Amino acid sequence: MRLATKRITSLICAAALMISLAACSSTTASSSESTAEGTSMSAPGEGTPPDKPDGEGGGPGGQGGPGGGFGGSGTVTQGTSANTIDTDTTVYSESYESTGDDENALRVDGATVTLSGVTVSKSAGKSSNTEDGDFYGQNAALLATNGATVTIENSTITSSAQNGNGVFSYGEGTTVNISDSTITTSADNSGGIQTTGGGTTNASNLTVETSGNSAAAIRSDRGGGTVNVDGGTYTSNGENSPAVYSTADITVKNATLTANNSEALVIEGENSITLENCDVTGSMSENGTSADENVHNVMIYQSMSGDADVGTSTFSMTGGSLTGKSGDLFYITNTHSIITLSGVTLSNEDTSANLMTIAGNSASHGWGTAGSNGAQVELTADAQTLSGAITVDSISTLDFTLKNGSSFTGTINIVDNADGGTAVDDNAVVTIEEGSTWTLTGNCTLTSLTNNGTINFNGYTITLADGTVLK
Repeated sequence: MRLATKRITSLICAAALMISLAACSSTTASSSESTAEGTSMSAPGEGTPPDKPDGEGGGPGGQGGPGGGFGGSGTVTQGTSANTIDTDTTVYSESYESTGDDENALRVDGATVTLSGVTVSKSAGKSSNTEDGDFYGQNAALLATNGATVTIENSTITSSAQNGNGVFSYGEGTTVNISDSTITTSADNSGGIQTTGGGTTNASNLTVETSGNSAAAIRSDRGGGTVNVDGGTYTSNGENSPAVYSTADITVKNATLTANNSEALVIEGENSITLENCDVTGSMSENGTSADENVHNVMIYQSMSGDADVGTSTFSMTGGSLTGKSGDLFYITNTHSIITLSGVTLSNEDTSANLMTIAGNSASHGWGTAGSNGAQVELTADAQTLSGAITVDSISTLDFTLKNGSSFTGTINIVDNADGGTAVDDNAVVTIEEGSTWTLTGNCTLTSLTNNGTINFNGYTITLADGTVLK
């Protein structure tokens, strides 16, 4: 994604989409094939989105990719639907299918609808524009839009279409409540549950699996929204396909999140991921979009694409486990981030990798300007055990607090920025509160240290910015 020289505001809300409908096929739902072209409307507060470099998705999880054009029209473009429900109703055991380009198998437009035991299949048809699919739900299997409230239970949703997201919640006032259901997608740019434009998705006890590239199991994109997940399993198998990609406020509890060929979790910009009692595993491929910058399991960054507002990213994890199979456990670049870990079992199977890398990047993906695109991280370990190496480059900062009996076994070091950027103050500030412990495994460099707990030096030293050597 290309450099933006000023703050880019993401899509906040969406205009209603008016669709020409065929006659109703039942007394409970309008479920007829749409023959009219989809209507497009300008989204309030949104101009034409920034272009993306040829062949570059800009980041993992679905921001662009193969199989469709970039450069969305700057209008809400949702295509057509094979079946549309636009009146309040309850539907049992119906089947909805689509094989057309730019076509939803089922669209719920502005109505309050309960779907029980339904089957939704998007078996063919591609999206003519990747961003219209990512942003607005064009070509998704099931699209909820225009303030709809959709309750889905005991249902099966499948998509084998390019840019064919499984269940898509678009726009402020739109809510999808989905439980005890299965979502399976197999093509590129096809996430499991997708939320954009200020929509809401509440998911409970789902089984979600994606197989394409740029196909996160839990996805959000331009305009964000709110996603609440409780229970279930969420698995991605493609490259650039995290279990969770956040340009929204996403909370996940009591779930298993697995990315078999990608980092596990990604936050872009002023957005959040909150995890409670989740088991998370990442295994990033060296072919991933951002692998040339860093191989990692949790990535927090600002793309400058306009898909996420510039601001503070928030990551909080309580209980559960985080396992990395390749690369650093955490990588933060070109953003300000607040990270809180409490009672999490952390495991990095790549013994040569860091616990955390905080650094600028080459800007080859448009993530800021090389030499001035470092990260600012506030890391709190609360009753937490950590181990490994933390590196902070000279244009980045770390404010690290150990509290409530936390322990850290490892090193912290300030390293030069790879692009020769001007060093900033307070690169690495560490506070050890009473009852917490740092055990060194090598020599360290810090800006400053406040120690009210215990440091086990093990024969190593800590060198502060003023030249003081502690040992």
